[in-house]
Amino acid sequence: MLQSFTVNIPQTVLDDLKTRIRNTRWPDAIDGSGWTYGASLNYMKELAVYWSEKFDWCKTEHAINSYPNFIAEIDGYKIHFLHIKGKGKKTFPLIITHGWPGSFLEMMKLIPLLTENKDFSFDLVIPSMMGYGFSQKITTPGNHVVFMADLWLKLMRQLGYDKFGAQGGDFGAGVSTALAMRYPNHVAGLHLNYIPGNYYPYLPEGEQWTPEETQFDKDDEDWYLREGAYSHQHKTKPLTLAYGLHDSPIGMAAWIVEKLYGWADCKSNIENVFTKDELLSHVTLYWVTETLHSSIRLYYENSKAPMRFGKNDFIHVPVGIARFLLEEPFPPRKFIERGFNIQRWTDMPAGGHFAAIEQPQLLANDLIAFFKQVL
Repeated sequence: MLQSFTVNIPQTVLDDLKTRIRNTRWPDAIDGSGWTYGASLNYMKELAVYWSEKFDWCKTEHAINSYPNFIAEIDGYKIHFLHIKGKGKKTFPLIITHGWPGSFLEMMKLIPLLTENKDFSFDLVIPSMMGYGFSQKITTPGNHVVFMADLWLKLMRQLGYDKFGAQGGDFGAGVSTALAMRYPNHVAGLHLNYIPGNYYPYLPEGEQWTPEETQFDKDDEDWYLREGAYSHQHKTKPLTLAYGLHDSPIGMAAWIVEKLYGWADCKSNIENVFTKDELLSHVTLYWVTETLHSSIRLYYENSKAPMRFGKNDFIHVPVGIARFLLEEPFPPRKFIERGFNIQRWTDMPAGGHFAAIEQPQLLANDLIAFFKQVL
């Protein structure tokens, strides 16, 4: 079943949000510490004033509703997605999946770049992952990237696309990789700007990791010691964290904004990459849909289904990798090639974790070049 969908958040919800922001009980902070201890207190106070006094969610709603939105019911689950037809001489279907702490809003800058190219364009399908945005919150175990990949295949086939491309970053890379591995007859090409964090390739007996792969393993561990506390909490006790973040808009905003600051190529100023309106559109979406807990719970569920490749596991469909400059930790090419059929590799001169927002033109160009190459 497929229904058109329009975003229309009740004003009472938005009024309550502003009241909660104004009633925030602020913590103290070390003088002059900036972002060293976490989300900057000075910046969060500045953002709170803007959120409660100037930010207009209705503009975000208008931008979302300017594109065709739908709710599909598949296997009893409701999936929200945008579906925009390409205008080029040649078009090809492409499903793009976001991650955490992102949403389908990450792809808004990509839409015109990928659908309005006169030579080659895409029919874009941009879903909200299950438990994110306007997709259903699943309260039974097993909502991981493989589960979503199965739903995405059924969604694409319901839309009449038997053969299509898949793209993703963050958790979206996991969903897209699972699609390519499980359904190679339907996925014509896989494009990633991130390698799934729990991906681990098969190492043939008697073979050793290269020095670059060994160094990556160390760098990966070092990164998680510095930056990975959030992930460990999400993987182990997400509900405990959710009580505070679900109830406090500033708490939720700080949890999300700190990652946007830390993972983007923002050169120590978050507004080099994101406007306040962009930041608050993402955070407000989590707030009004009440999806903070259901989104971070994906870490717990996904940890139960790690992407550890066995002897016969390999992504045979053509794969394109866009390696953005500050995306860390990122495996060396050899490590990825052990499990993926890499046909295109692009080292990007800029950008971080949120490629579709940070460098939409670079990502769009690479997507077009890759799919023109493999189709």
